[in-house]
Amino acid sequence: MTPNFLAALSFAAYKHRDQRRKDVAKTPYINHPINVANILLNEAGITDEIVLIAAILHDTVEDTETSFEEIEQQFGAQVKSVVAEVTDDKSLPQAERKQAQIEHAGRLSDRAKLLKLADKTANLRDMINATPDGWSAERINDYLEWEKAVVDQLRGHHAKLESLFDHAYDKGKANHDRN
Repeated sequence: MTPNFLAALSFAAYKHRDQRRKDVAKTPYINHPINVANILLNEAGITDEIVLIAAILHDTVEDTETSFEEIEQQFGAQVKSVVAEVTDDKSLPQAERKQAQIEHAGRLSDRAKLLKLADKTANLRDMINATPDGWSAERINDYLEWEKAVVDQLRGHHAKLESLFDHAYDKGKANHDRN
């Protein structure tokens, strides 16, 4: 661990301190960016510090009172750029944001593609292991198909990350089809 990575972890933990995941257990939100960084480093072998720090910070602007300027000031322009690429425009309705992710995924930078692949994998694993409270079978299926549509735009970039996603997707489909 580098000092910058630990600083990003501390920053994100503080920013997400009052947030919980949508699962029944209301898991602390910070677990998600940690899982994304873990997938990148320990499962896919990605050691690029910019990508790993961006993974820890990737939801701060979108989901907390954090600005891109704050990210740049504390972690540099490269980290800010990757975070910006994967941040949804919350001013758009949810359906438009989801469609925009599909349309923009293929145009992301190499670093942002790595992050997006790991994020989608982590999201699917979370959904499989702890389905969000109140999700219907239809919503689960829609979510699986949307995540796949985004990742399909990223194919050909990193075989290991794509394989990790595919495994999670297949497991999600199998679990969903059984229920």
